[in-house]
Amino acid sequence: MTDSEIEISADLVHALLQEQHPDLAGLAIRAVAGGWDNQQWRLGDELAVRMPRTGRAPDLQRKERRWLPVLAPRLPLPVPVPVRTGEPSARFPKPWTIMTWVSGVPLDHTFVSRGDHAADSLADFLKALHVEAPEDAPISEDRGDHPEKCTDGFDHFFHAVVPDDLADDVRAVWDDAVAAPEWDGPAVWVHGDLHPANVVVSDGTLSGVIDFGDMFAGDPAWDLAAAWVLLPAGAASRFFDAYARADEATIRRARGLAALKSLFLMLMGQNGDRGLPGGKPTWGPAGRAALDRVLKADLLTR
Repeated sequence: MTDSEIEISADLVHALLQEQHPDLAGLAIRAVAGGWDNQQWRLGDELAVRMPRTGRAPDLQRKERRWLPVLAPRLPLPVPVPVRTGEPSARFPKPWTIMTWVSGVPLDHTFVSRGDHAADSLADFLKALHVEAPEDAPISEDRGDHPEKCTDGFDHFFHAVVPDDLADDVRAVWDDAVAAPEWDGPAVWVHGDLHPANVVVSDGTLSGVIDFGDMFAGDPAWDLAAAWVLLPAGAASRFFDAYARADEATIRRARGLAALKSLFLMLMGQNGDRGLPGGKPTWGPAGRAALDRVLKADLLTR
């Protein structure tokens, strides 16, 4: 999971702030649970410090610093916005970022109780995000392809976590996505990593979207999978009606990708239960619930 030999502690974060942003060094620093490529620290009430802890994390942070200020003003839900940059130094050899804090509880630690409101909010957010991206927008190396090109990853997750009694149904959903036509529209902005740990909830509904490190220009189906991965049972139909841009082929790809994402969440949960590095115990129940929603979905009625 990590390649940093430096322990990222509150003392280190405080020392870096004193060194590079002394006007912020007096704010309280609190560790934030979770994170994958980055370890996050709450800074006062309105800011967060993102410290890279994997080899790819600095590039992901550079992407966020470049593009989030462009995207954020038009998005209807709060997203983190970079406000300061930390430079590599003798104390810490990688760049780091100070961003605005997005309030709420990550969805893998809570639930959505206002399904219709959340469906409308997610649809409005993705309609605002999914506009044609400029020519210099980033392209993903590990996601964004048609489901057919992701079969190896699907098979790995499938064999690792799918219960025998669900195997045929899960495989049928995936095969249908593989058979769906490719995206033939313009490459649009895609968050790329919408799962329960990357959205926050307040008052029973979605209140923010975080972690844009994997954003890319491409097929919106990768985000539309969130209709089943994030929303409660029965909300996908309302979501697609509100989104109003997805044709049948896109919905088929999105449903297959939702199955793929659900299996990934289940595997990370399984790893967490076993105490393996990188495991996320809270992701397992979220993934299984999402898979159940995928399997119960009626594609024709969404």
